[in-house]
Amino acid sequence: MKLTVIGCWGGYPKKNEASSGYLLEHDGFNLLIDCGSGVLSKLQNVIHPEEIDAVVLSHYHPDHIADIGVLQHAKLIQGFLGKSFGTLPIYGHNQDQQEFLKLSYKEITKGIAYNPGLPLKVGPFDISFVQTNHPAICYAMRIEVEGKVLIYTGDTSFKEELIPFSKDADLLLCECNFYGNQNGKNAGHMTSLDAGTLAQAANVKTLVLTHLPHYGDLAQLIEEAKQNYGREVLLAEEGLIFEI
Repeated sequence: MKLTVIGCWGGYPKKNEASSGYLLEHDGFNLLIDCGSGVLSKLQNVIHPEEIDAVVLSHYHPDHIADIGVLQHAKLIQGFLGKSFGTLPIYGHNQDQQEFLKLSYKEITKGIAYNPGLPLKVGPFDISFVQTNHPAICYAMRIEVEGKVLIYTGDTSFKEELIPFSKDADLLLCECNFYGNQNGKNAGHMTSLDAGTLAQAANVKTLVLTHLPHYGDLAQLIEEAKQNYGREVLLAEEGLIFEI
């Protein structure tokens, strides 16, 4: 698997950057994980929008789905310009019908409801889900292919169930919207200390902090996470690539 960070900011995109969006590639299949504000613009530094084979969404907050409509129109316009491609599947939960129905647009995209209690096969990827602690219904993802494992927490405060869910993952892409001296529980977000605790308890190989705050010294997040986790800790940033 090849993971490319397209956007990594929580709430809204930093100037000239994007909120949540991650491109996962394997055997020529391109899976976009979340599609927040600014993602479509930044994605075009890596691939063309019409080259996306599928999209999977953690939840329906704008910083994770704001560019879905933009993606739909990009494909529509490319169709007017003579490009031919099939309907793009967009996987999301259907526990918010109003938002789920927006995933289908003409013959351009089709919303497909995943059952979070069952595994999902998308191209070469096997995806399983666990519900997180967040104001909107949100699901973390365990994505596996050929024995390699990526965990994407989506948005969540610390939750014990995430430990077995993340067990022995090669990479933990973990939200970290708060510093160690803060409490993210009510907001449904993790602190740097929470991220380190999860990574250590789950015995993951690499911890990548994402969904980053817009204030403070971000390097502090790494140092705080390392208080609870003894392996490599990195900050997500646009264009960062991981070969898993």
